[in-house]
Amino acid sequence: MTHVLTRETQRRRITFTPSRRLALTAYGLMLVAVPVVHASDIVPKGAVVEELWNDGEFTEGVAVAPDGTIYFSDIPATEKGRILKFDPATGKTSVFCADSGKSNGLMFDREGRLIAACGANDGLRAICEFTPYGKPKVLLDRYLGVGKFQGAAFNSPNDLVIHPDGTIYFTDPRYVGDEPLELTFMSVFHFFPHRPYYQRASHDITKPNGIVCSPDGKTLYVAENNDGSDFAGQKQHPRKQLLACPITADTVTGNGPLGKSKVLVDFGDKGGIDGMTVDQQGNIYAAVREPSRPGIVVFDPEGTEIAYIKTDEMPSNCCFGRGDELKTLYITAGGGLSRIPLSIPGFHPATAQP
Repeated sequence: MTHVLTRETQRRRITFTPSRRLALTAYGLMLVAVPVVHASDIVPKGAVVEELWNDGEFTEGVAVAPDGTIYFSDIPATEKGRILKFDPATGKTSVFCADSGKSNGLMFDREGRLIAACGANDGLRAICEFTPYGKPKVLLDRYLGVGKFQGAAFNSPNDLVIHPDGTIYFTDPRYVGDEPLELTFMSVFHFFPHRPYYQRASHDITKPNGIVCSPDGKTLYVAENNDGSDFAGQKQHPRKQLLACPITADTVTGNGPLGKSKVLVDFGDKGGIDGMTVDQQGNIYAAVREPSRPGIVVFDPEGTEIAYIKTDEMPSNCCFGRGDELKTLYITAGGGLSRIPLSIPGFHPATAQP
């Protein structure tokens, strides 16, 4: 798929659902209606999606650097992957890394290091750190657990989130790539970068994709995005859901996995979620890949839809900017990068206080 670089930014109107709820509380014989956040609280009146760049094949993993520069992956099907960066001050996009090992999800840690989940299809199949000069350094590329899978290569690391305590959680499904599979499961992993230890963190998620952390650091939101295709000779069942997974005391210490996942949203036979981010109030901004309704769907922490931002192409991920752009949402969709001003500031877990 070929895209033409726009000479001028294009402004496109958004649409959003006017969803709202009323919570009823009983006090004796009286019911009190308590308004809950709705679409106009998320998307300001007159806000538009602004296209910034559209010269990629499949853009993903948008992340913001400490200085406010926006980084994102481009993942071609048959060529080398790359990481690009967009400068909000100049409006210019340039190549940061011309061979990214098929990087997908990106996030900057507290020290300002760019951490990436690099996938399969001739990629590194690893969690990597990228130097300021755009060179990848492999941090983790094999499952070091016990038993028959010890030393097995990962399937295809897809997305990651860095918890305020510095722990990296990442998802390891397989969607593309002909490399032989060495694991017979797809899972969320829990990686402690400052000590040589990590573990499998989920056992009840069949094909995890996007992942993000709640502002209080107690919950991981995981996109279960299983299309039902066979994996490692095993029959899979379609399952497209937004899950809430408790981070337990044992998870934090490395003595146990995440708590039992709770289904917040079940998409049924519709398109599911790819990447996600959250705002400071805990609302979840999810890139939903549904052909009849592509866009960023905003859910409250209980899974109720409260806003919808239409994208012209299928979205893959989103993140908030920093500084003056803390209320600006950057979106990767199709082969491009866009942004839209919103009402609530974004939350950046990697640099938040633990």
